[in-house]
Amino acid sequence: MSQPAGSVALWAPIWTLTRRDLLLARRRRVEALLPLGFFIAAAGLFPLGVGPEPQMLRQIAPGVVWVCALLAAMLSVTQMFASDEHDGSLEQLLLAPQALVLLVVGKVCAHWLSTGLPLVLAAPLLGIAFDMSAPAIATLVATLLVGTPVLSLLGALGGALTLGLRSGGALVFLLVLPLTIPTLIFGTGAVAAVEAALSPRAHFSLMGAILIFTALGAPWATAAALRISLD
Repeated sequence: MSQPAGSVALWAPIWTLTRRDLLLARRRRVEALLPLGFFIAAAGLFPLGVGPEPQMLRQIAPGVVWVCALLAAMLSVTQMFASDEHDGSLEQLLLAPQALVLLVVGKVCAHWLSTGLPLVLAAPLLGIAFDMSAPAIATLVATLLVGTPVLSLLGALGGALTLGLRSGGALVFLLVLPLTIPTLIFGTGAVAAVEAALSPRAHFSLMGAILIFTALGAPWATAAALRISLD
């Protein structure tokens, strides 16, 4: 009986903070929809700019969609902790009896559900716009499903490290973008492998390893960065 009770005690603060941030995102619909709007607009302009040649569109599609998804995810990471710092709720979270790392996980989950998941759901529309095949579109969606949580985890770390700085948004890009390059490479490589009639299993294995490593380390590093930023 102690194991279920321990699981409830572990997940309760994560769910509570996730629900809170999702409710706040619902009230700020314009800010919440900005990454999705940027993702669709930026990626959707490429077919108009490079021309209607199907072969060229299929070749550039994975890289274009993944780069636009990465940039769209980075648009909102600076606000992951900044709004809580401004209204004083971040200090209350630091004083809460629950471990700060659990609260960080809750905020990361809320960020992914409000930002990363809509990008995943919008990816098939962009795949159709780039004349991608059905297997390639399915692989693109799967890579985004695995890769966007990595972007949220690394974005949380960057947002915590730059909390309170004037040029925090620019610094987040400089800190986080180099760390996301492996995910970008393997995500686009998986789609390219499917287009070449090859197996994308190796790319997915590497992306899964990156996700596990990031999920195990980034929340602890983010919690430590928050404590340092607020000292």
